[in-house]
Amino acid sequence: MKKVLISPLKYLQGNSELSNLGIYVRDFGYNALLVASSDDEKRVEQQLVEANKKENFNMIHGDFKEECTKKEIERLRRKSVENDCDVIVGLGGGKALDTAKAVAHFENKPVIIIPTIASSDAPCSSLAVVYTENGEFEEYIFFKKNPDLVLVDTGIIAKAPSRFLVAGMGDALSTYFEARSCREAYANNIPGGKSTLAALAVAELCYETLLSDSLKALAACDNNVVTPALENIIESNILLSGLGFESSGLAAAHAIHNGLTALEETHNYFHGEKVAFGVIVHLVLENAPIEELNTVLSYCKSIGLPVSLRDLGVEEITREKIMKVAELACAEGETIYNMPFDITVEGVYGAIIAAHQLGLNVK
Repeated sequence: MKKVLISPLKYLQGNSELSNLGIYVRDFGYNALLVASSDDEKRVEQQLVEANKKENFNMIHGDFKEECTKKEIERLRRKSVENDCDVIVGLGGGKALDTAKAVAHFENKPVIIIPTIASSDAPCSSLAVVYTENGEFEEYIFFKKNPDLVLVDTGIIAKAPSRFLVAGMGDALSTYFEARSCREAYANNIPGGKSTLAALAVAELCYETLLSDSLKALAACDNNVVTPALENIIESNILLSGLGFESSGLAAAHAIHNGLTALEETHNYFHGEKVAFGVIVHLVLENAPIEELNTVLSYCKSIGLPVSLRDLGVEEITREKIMKVAELACAEGETIYNMPFDITVEGVYGAIIAAHQLGLNVK
């Protein structure tokens, strides 16, 4: 049995670390293409100026258009070539980071990933989620390697709206349950092997850390301060979840997220918020013990994660609408087929409806 574990070449987390960016850029060259939105650049302008003072390097501004699409990837590839860039730097949320990874992959350049929010496990992964111009899920792009450096400045993340941190908790929440299902099904992980014991242990630690530190971390983020609990949750959202999902595998929770993109009402909700509801559907599908379901439902409710379709903006629940979600979640090649039992569209439809009702019943 082939087992595979993959990870970033280096993960670096600490307060005020962005001011050292120039040092890390110069490890790869001089010209760096910055894939970041104008708003995210403004948020860290002072740190970028300080980084350039510490170590001189040339930053080419990519002016990211805030959606990871094939069109945007191609535009930034051209910009990288035109400016003879040595390294790609992705800064911001998951879509900017995925776009930067894609540009680096196709141009065969190193990539530095700098999340300014801890809203997903995208920073550490060797894949990108590509969307259509209308914001619907289109496909995953898989890369030959993980990022060369993931640079996490906890001081910046502490100053971001706490909804992003909570969304990251929702994404991280799926890691253990999907890893567990993949293990039971002997499903392949992202790099095409079976999970190692280390990856499974990381996935379980991710879940345990969420349960123990999420409320404390949320209190810190609400007040824009860095505490040990916030440090732990940032690491869980980004590193533990990233290693756990990629080296153990995805299953129903993320497939439900992809299915939910069929509903326009959900487009204003974050990836992790939709994944959190996907976790509840995942547990219903596998008929998890009621104690485990109640723990997850109570956890989500306590920190403000969605527990029903209504929490995702879906007020009108019809068979036609929810069947669209189920059908997209069960599309050919979807990760839902990593569940350790047969999957049907009708069964997924039923699990979504039941999960929604369970969420409505949570006080």
